[in-house]
Amino acid sequence: MTTPNLEQAIDRSGGNPAKMLRADGRGPYQFPIPQMEYANWRDEQRVWRESAIFFDQSFHMSDVYFRGPDAKRLLSEVGVNSFRTFGRDKAKQFVATNPRGHVIGDAILFGLDEEEYALVGSPVAANWVQFHAETGGYKVDVERDDASPINPRERLLFRYQVQGPAALEIVQKASGGTLGRVKFFNIGEFQIAGVTVRALNHTMVGIPGQEHTGLEIFGPRAHSAPVKEALLEAGSGLGMLQGGAVSYPTTSNESGWIARPLPAVYTGDDMRPYREHLPAHGFEAHASLGGSFVSDSIEDYYLTPYDLGYGRVVSFDHDFIGREALEQIAVAPPRQKVWLDWDAGDTGHILTSSLFANGRGAKYLSLPTGGYSLLHYDRVLLDGTGVGVAMDPMFTMNHGNVTSLASIDAGLAEDGQRLTLVWGDEASIGVKPQVEPHRETQVRVTVRTSPRTSQGARR
Repeated sequence: MTTPNLEQAIDRSGGNPAKMLRADGRGPYQFPIPQMEYANWRDEQRVWRESAIFFDQSFHMSDVYFRGPDAKRLLSEVGVNSFRTFGRDKAKQFVATNPRGHVIGDAILFGLDEEEYALVGSPVAANWVQFHAETGGYKVDVERDDASPINPRERLLFRYQVQGPAALEIVQKASGGTLGRVKFFNIGEFQIAGVTVRALNHTMVGIPGQEHTGLEIFGPRAHSAPVKEALLEAGSGLGMLQGGAVSYPTTSNESGWIARPLPAVYTGDDMRPYREHLPAHGFEAHASLGGSFVSDSIEDYYLTPYDLGYGRVVSFDHDFIGREALEQIAVAPPRQKVWLDWDAGDTGHILTSSLFANGRGAKYLSLPTGGYSLLHYDRVLLDGTGVGVAMDPMFTMNHGNVTSLASIDAGLAEDGQRLTLVWGDEASIGVKPQVEPHRETQVRVTVRTSPRTSQGARR
């Protein structure tokens, strides 16, 4: 008996993937970090700009390894990125699209050796690459080390993030001076507590001028305890805090990374073999969809690399899936990624109305993360007309307000542009357990086109 697949799941749900995902009752992803909060989420947010934060990333990301003589060619032919100078001790934000240039997924690609690479993050991009590794005649072996909640084995590696202006000083201290200079988005090797570790230099919070303030340190799982102990001890005198599951996802909002766009895999005859390859129990089949943006066409939720701010990584120096479509889009990308800062008065009205108003008030807004499904799309309006979609509403102490990441019409992507966001999801009342009876509410928002260096004035 064959395993049910995504294509069958769509057929059994009535043939409409948008309705299938809107009807899925799953709530937001619960990060399997050992504690929800170590201090409190407000101080944990503040400290990654004032000193440093320590995040244990050992559990929530999937690591998928591609090994063999064709591994680099496989990644080049599937990914939009250039691979001309890519190899050992390099890393990049890998982005994969379908033939029409819509994003399937992204992940951090680690160059571990000349014929060994690992995609680390959400499994969506790795699933697509693995499909081509197995069906495209490549000389590549694939090994999966999935996130802990779906992995029956012990994880292969520990993965610790030290992020903030004091991060390099802390890691240098923990390394006993063995940490050398590691260039941005490169991988270095050094010692901590007698253990050989490797580390990627990158930033999680996107502070302009501070791109070299974070290291993602990884090594064999069996040696996780002494490395963690040494890092925490080194950071104890410099104000470093541990970060929990509540504060962790809010780092993406500050950096501008849209963590979970809907994977563009649900339509097209050319994508049918892939849908038949994906299991009916996987992420793509149960990516619950919520928010005020509601459409019966799943393609209305698709986004291009340019919509997500990935135009900088698209390279036409090689052939890859989606190249022809992206060459046309690149001439004049219709949308652009921005931050939308919520009006403080409107936010306060939502918080008050959702809890204390008589009758049906606004949709409850949880803090610091406001999403209530795996994928979240809100309507963005100008004078009542739709001009984009907003995702991942979050509050951070460093922003000083709720902020959504959004993809809006390019002509409106200017600092200070005022728009309206629709908060709520009346279509999910009685469908999603997380959605109570409420009325959709309009929120005034202000466009911002770059990360904020410090807390902004409250409106």
